[in-house]
Amino acid sequence: MVTKGEYPWEVKHDVVPASDGAGTVLAVGEQVTRFRPGDKVVTMLLPKNIGGLPSQLTVTTSLGATLDGTLRTIGAFNEHGLVAMPQGLTFVEAATLSCAGVTAWNALFGMAGRPLMAGQWVLTQGTGGVSTFAVQFAKAVGARVIATTSTSEKAKFLKRLGADHVINYREDINWGVTAKRLTGSVGVDLIVDVTGPSSLKQSVASLKLDGIISVIGFVGGAESKEPMPTLLNTWTHFFTSRGLWVGNRMQMEDMCRAIEANVNKLRPVVDPKIFNLEELKEAYEYMGSGSNQGKVSITISD
Repeated sequence: MVTKGEYPWEVKHDVVPASDGAGTVLAVGEQVTRFRPGDKVVTMLLPKNIGGLPSQLTVTTSLGATLDGTLRTIGAFNEHGLVAMPQGLTFVEAATLSCAGVTAWNALFGMAGRPLMAGQWVLTQGTGGVSTFAVQFAKAVGARVIATTSTSEKAKFLKRLGADHVINYREDINWGVTAKRLTGSVGVDLIVDVTGPSSLKQSVASLKLDGIISVIGFVGGAESKEPMPTLLNTWTHFFTSRGLWVGNRMQMEDMCRAIEANVNKLRPVVDPKIFNLEELKEAYEYMGSGSNQGKVSITISD
């Protein structure tokens, strides 16, 4: 959205794009206490969002938009906007955590008093970064996962990742009813909805009473051929709809500790086609094509 001029929030003129990154600390300012040279770190998309309730400042100050981002060989970052890189990951794997990883973590565990628990049902959509992380995190805590996708090849990928059931939404236009049936007609406890307007009606159809929809984006487009659920539907269908942007540093640190403790189960999914900085345009085009399975990554060297 930033490169196309479609980002709905402020973007600095001639900003260095991209929020996600991992690298090595080369030097620190004299007041820095969180890191020292040689430490391996991961960037945060919202570097001022440390913890607690969000504010206008913390959710609108973002790498790759209002601040120069990560598509450069070297950069200066505030120590509070960095997190220690989980041991056992490569730089490419760790660079996937800044946005998709912590967004999935927040979607599953970030609602106060109602984190995802073992035995509950989760519904995810597609094979993008947030959705693949959500499958991995949900299975790690013992939840059951229903995933939707568009092709048999991607269905096989989701099954390998751990999804208990996969529904092809192109073959089953009433996939929300099917998903609810798979739970014994009780409904899913939590939905990680990344598709937006085109999926919300079916998402609501799949929910249990007092279920939760974490609304994260609109990768399926901003328009819908069917009427979308309204705020009144949260009453008539008795569910909670929760919008969220990424996550804060405390959540990211929790996520990184979980990954480090279960690195083989929670290793980030990286698309095998990895680009270098000189191939940036090709990387964006590849991501835009939707051909990737997992995160599209760019390696940067001096």
